[in-house]
Amino acid sequence: MTNFVEELRWRGMLQDIMPGTEEKLNEGMTSGYIGFDPTADSLHVGHLTQIMTLIHFQLAGHKPYALVGGATGMVGDPSGKSAERNLQTEDMVEHNLSELKKQLSRFLKFEDAGNGAVMINNADWFKDMSLFTFIRDIGKHITVNYMMAKDSVKRRLEGESGLSFTEFCYQLIQGYDFYYLWKHHNCLVQMGGSDQWGNIVTGTELIRRKDSGTAYAITTNLIKKADGTKFGKTESGAVWLDAGKTSPYKFYQFWLNASDDDTKKWIRIFTLKTKEEIEALETTHNEAPHLRVLQKALAEDITVRTHSEEALETAIKTSDFLFGNGSLEFFNTLNEAQVLEIFEGIPQYVISMTELEEGIDAATLLAEKSTVFTSKGEAKKLVQGGGVSVNKEKLADPGSRMTTSHLLNGQFIIVQKGKKNYYLLIAK
Repeated sequence: MTNFVEELRWRGMLQDIMPGTEEKLNEGMTSGYIGFDPTADSLHVGHLTQIMTLIHFQLAGHKPYALVGGATGMVGDPSGKSAERNLQTEDMVEHNLSELKKQLSRFLKFEDAGNGAVMINNADWFKDMSLFTFIRDIGKHITVNYMMAKDSVKRRLEGESGLSFTEFCYQLIQGYDFYYLWKHHNCLVQMGGSDQWGNIVTGTELIRRKDSGTAYAITTNLIKKADGTKFGKTESGAVWLDAGKTSPYKFYQFWLNASDDDTKKWIRIFTLKTKEEIEALETTHNEAPHLRVLQKALAEDITVRTHSEEALETAIKTSDFLFGNGSLEFFNTLNEAQVLEIFEGIPQYVISMTELEEGIDAATLLAEKSTVFTSKGEAKKLVQGGGVSVNKEKLADPGSRMTTSHLLNGQFIIVQKGKKNYYLLIAK
């Protein structure tokens, strides 16, 4: 056993903790859980804090439960929301549940006989419960005054969108989750983000009032970026843990592009590196910040944990290809979907395969058959100045004949204008 709360504390993750929780955990193996809403068929980096919390919980010798809200996912939690979420169908929720289990299995040990993780679905105890049973056996223990006092409820009541009865009931439903797990699985601790404190405490209160029991609560800090923008969001949207939604390359780049201030916090939260290892990396980083030692260590660690060693290798080679001295040999190993993924957001032009078979001079290809340049004159000037590369090689003559022999993977030509401006020509 190790001190789980102290681990969260030095990593800068701990926000709120109910009195007596740390002492209880230090007595021996304890079961605890975190809830995940199946509102999509993939988790995203915003969930990683809670995933890492469960990892630390298990490594400290405790038994983690991942509660997936098959029932509550069809209702909606008002905490931290300005409007009511769209409700999901049963089929959508079932699909999402199966996908989330696959993802969580990459982070937690489910097979360990001692403190192996358990995934559980709250639809198992809610699906056959009638409304009358719920309001008689659960609702009578928590007053409306108690529920109205919660900040998450107050904010929504004062806002323009208001709060539906469906969402108002959420804290009571989540509170019953805690009661059920406490009673039937001996889960003594619920954990979550700091926006969940009110819901979690409702659960401890229900346990106390209904069965005179004792339960505990821990919340972690909500992650914010140093520049004030939302953590886990990019210009193209959320950063998903599913490789089909966010490629390992883009996932890797998300962490690699983090600011120094963010990285110094995130490397503590999102890796399992020891305090000594992190401090040594910080010393090395501070000696030469431009080498981005901290960012690379963070990006490599979390990419392997989320995807694989192979995915990390491909992400690094892709980065080297685009921003360093990567080889065309690597590019030729990529399939069409991977190429288009890498060049998403980069200007792309469709050119004629037939015309390439006949041959086109470079200036015409870059200024008329595509609009990499606004005119052939501009193209010639920059080519002669050594500022244009085709397939990672400097283009020396604007009159050079471009043919199908220049196609990579039999389909693509990569044009680079200056150091960072890329264009993708796609022959069809």
